[in-house]
Amino acid sequence: QVQAVESGGGSVQAGGSLKLSCVVSAYRYSHRCMTWFRQAPGKEREGVAAITTSESTTYYAYSVKGRFTISEDNAKNTVYLQMDNLKPEDTAMYYCAADSQYNPCYSGAWYQPKYFGDWGQGTQVTVSS
Repeated sequence: QVQAVESGGGSVQAGGSLKLSCVVSAYRYSHRCMTWFRQAPGKEREGVAAITTSESTTYYAYSVKGRFTISEDNAKNTVYLQMDNLKPEDTAMYYCAADSQYNPCYSGAWYQPKYFGDWGQGTQVTVSS
């Protein structure tokens, strides 16, 4: 069963913007740590940004801080990633995921894939120079 579904990816030029959405199963949305990950071909999956669905506390990787904004809407069971001033290095498949055992956002482990068990199918983001 798909627990998260991403959308909003596409192809843009450097400096452009995209907004990604992740719809999460309602019964698994509350009190979760939700993280946006990305993975380029031949590279490791890395955490980009995270948010707690209870307090809406946010976390960001240094490489995207100031350019990306993560948010969530409890009523719609949806997590968003607003991506501004995109760079070619941002090109990757983007995934959203929910923690599988405990909330890693509270322990500083929001960016580690091993703590997440519910993954979306991914949405491609391509940024050209």
